[in-house]
Amino acid sequence: MIEIFQLMAFCLGLFFTLFLVIATCTDCWMGNADDSVEGSLKCRGLWRECVTNVQDSIRTCDQYDSILAAHPLKIVVTRALLIPADLLAGLALIMLLLRLDCVKFLKGVPHIKLKLCYAAGFTLGLGSVLGMLGSVWYVVDVYTERATLMLHNMFLGIRYDFGWSCWLGMAGSAGCFMVSVMLTCCLYIITGQ
Repeated sequence: MIEIFQLMAFCLGLFFTLFLVIATCTDCWMGNADDSVEGSLKCRGLWRECVTNVQDSIRTCDQYDSILAAHPLKIVVTRALLIPADLLAGLALIMLLLRLDCVKFLKGVPHIKLKLCYAAGFTLGLGSVLGMLGSVWYVVDVYTERATLMLHNMFLGIRYDFGWSCWLGMAGSAGCFMVSVMLTCCLYIITGQ
């Protein structure tokens, strides 16, 4: 039973970690809410801004100047939180993989493998908290920016909504947290150790 539980936790952890990594790499954290604006869809991400022409599906992207250039705070903070979240989630997956019974690592010492599973749960939980903080920071900053513009009766011509990358980052973080709880709390209840 424990082997099936750990294999299920590994598969779910891999699935949600992929969500988190894809959200970090993709470029649709904000998308224009009105599809009819100049016949194009505009997306802003953490690394670049893209425009897709609706009629002929041609997509052009502009990279942001440099990683070290001055960027809005929401982009800098979100990058600074999501990159370590991705790395911690990846490290947790490696620890989980080494913990599986089909892997011949530390075969003779099961109590060390159990501690490795708890460490993976803690690491995945830390990564999920960082990912959720980054995603929520981005959402709050965009909402605050939009509310400030509306308060001053300013309209810049395009209204942006949260894009699929933002929602994917939140879903990946929430899923990783769920797997972390599975690995720490539920594993403790099952094994009693």
